[in-house]
Amino acid sequence: MVKSAEILQNDFMVPRNSKVRNLELLWTLMEEFINPEHELVQLSERIKWSQLCSSIEDCYKADGRPGLSIRLMLGLQLLKYMYKLSDEEVCARWCENPYFQYFCGEIYFRHELPIDRSSMTVFRQRIGAENLEKALQESLSVAYEVGALDPKAVDKVIVDTTVQSKAVVFPTDGKLLYRAIEHLGEVAAEQNIVLRQSYIRVAKRRHHESLRYRHAKQHNRAKRCEKKLKTWCGRIIRDIERKMPKEASGKLYDVLHKAKRILAQTHAIRDVVPSKERIYSWHMPEVECISKGKVDKPYEFGCKVSVATNLVASAGGHFILHISALHGNPYDGHTLKGAIEGIKNICQKEPKRIYVDLGYKGHNYDEGKHKVFKSHQKRGVTAQIKRELRSRSLIEPIIGHLKEDSMLGRNRLKGRVGDRVNAILTPCAFNFRQILAFIRRLCRFFIALFLSSHNTNPLNDTGHYEHQPKLFLPILAA
Repeated sequence: MVKSAEILQNDFMVPRNSKVRNLELLWTLMEEFINPEHELVQLSERIKWSQLCSSIEDCYKADGRPGLSIRLMLGLQLLKYMYKLSDEEVCARWCENPYFQYFCGEIYFRHELPIDRSSMTVFRQRIGAENLEKALQESLSVAYEVGALDPKAVDKVIVDTTVQSKAVVFPTDGKLLYRAIEHLGEVAAEQNIVLRQSYIRVAKRRHHESLRYRHAKQHNRAKRCEKKLKTWCGRIIRDIERKMPKEASGKLYDVLHKAKRILAQTHAIRDVVPSKERIYSWHMPEVECISKGKVDKPYEFGCKVSVATNLVASAGGHFILHISALHGNPYDGHTLKGAIEGIKNICQKEPKRIYVDLGYKGHNYDEGKHKVFKSHQKRGVTAQIKRELRSRSLIEPIIGHLKEDSMLGRNRLKGRVGDRVNAILTPCAFNFRQILAFIRRLCRFFIALFLSSHNTNPLNDTGHYEHQPKLFLPILAA
C-alpha cells in the first residue's frame, strides 16, 4: 500500500497487466458466489473497459514506476458519484462489497484496498476533464446498447444553465479580513519574520463582534469592527514587506498578493476591484458570485454549468447528453454554441431542435435561426413545437437530481480543474444510475412474466417464492 504523498505525485508509466500470484490460485473466484444478475455485474459487463482505459493511457509516461490500474481508479470514481460517497467512504465500502470490487475489475475478493485514498485525488488531477468526457460518452453508448436510450432522442434537446456551488461559507468582509490576518501571521512565522504585533487574539474578538452585530441588524457597529480589521490587516502587510528577506518563498508572495486583493475589495466603490477579480473564499479564490434571480438563493458561489438533456423520454428516461463548467460567469446565450458542439462531439449527431429559456436571447449559435426555440416564442412555432416548449421545464427536476443525488450541488474538489472534473463525473453517475434503474425494471418484468406463465401459486406456506428462477436477461446478456 502506498502511503507517501510525495511518491504519488511522481510521474508513472502505463499500468501493467496484473499477474496471478501462486497464493491467489487457492482463493475463490468472485464469479462463483456473486449474483450474475446483480445490476452492477450487468453494468460492468456492458462497459467497454478496454477501450475506455486505452484512451486514458496517454496521460502516463512510457517509463518510470508502473501506475495503478486504470479500471480500478476509474471504477472508484464512478462508484463515488453514483452512490454520493466521499473518497474515504467509497474506499471503505470497496473493501466490504464484492460487487464494488467486481465492478472495478477484481477477480478475487480482496480484504484490503491496494491503493491509498490520496491516489484518487492524484488520478483526477492526472487525467483531467477532457479524458473524463470519454466516460460520459461511454455511459450514453451503454444506454444505447441496452435499449434505455433511443438514438432519435438526440434530435430534440433542452439546454439550460445552473450553478455548481462550491463548498465554501457565505463570504463577508469580516471573515475574509480575519482569514487574511491569520494566514499572514502563519506565513510570517514560517519565514522567521518577527512581527511588531500579530493581532490574532484581538482580531478574533472583533470578527465575532461583527458577526453578532450583523445578525442584530446593527450595521454601523459591524462596519466599525470591520474597519478595525482592515486597519490591522494593512499594518501586518506593511510590516511583512519591510522585514521580508530578498529570497522569500513563493508562498509568502502569494499570501501577500491575496491579502492585498482582499484589502482593496472592501472599499465601498466596487470599481476599485472588478467583480470578476474579487475573492470570496481564501482557500478557493476561483469562486465566483452568480445571481440567478432565485428568491431563496439570491447569490450562489461557484461556477456556471451548461447542461443538455433529451426532450423526449426514452425507455430509460432522460439522460445527460452534455455538461461543461464555465468560468467567468458568461451570458447564457453565449454558451449555446459550445453546448451544441459538445453534443456533436459526444453523441456524434447534431440535434435538429434546441429548446432554451428566455436567458438565451441573442445566442451565438450561427445555425440556430430555425433550430433554437425559446420560451414564450410566437413566431415560427407550430402546434407540436408549442407542446414541446411546454415540456422544456422538465430539465429543472433533472438538474435537481444532479445536485441532490450527485455532487453538483456542493463541489468539494479544489481549483478550476476540480470544477470541470466534478461537472463531468456528475452526469456520468446520473446516466449510469438511469441504466441501473432500467435494468431493475427489466428484471422485475421478466420475473413477473416467468411467474405468470406458471399456473401454480408463486408463494408457498412460508410466504416465500416456490420458484426462484435464475434469469439471464436476453437484452443484457452478451
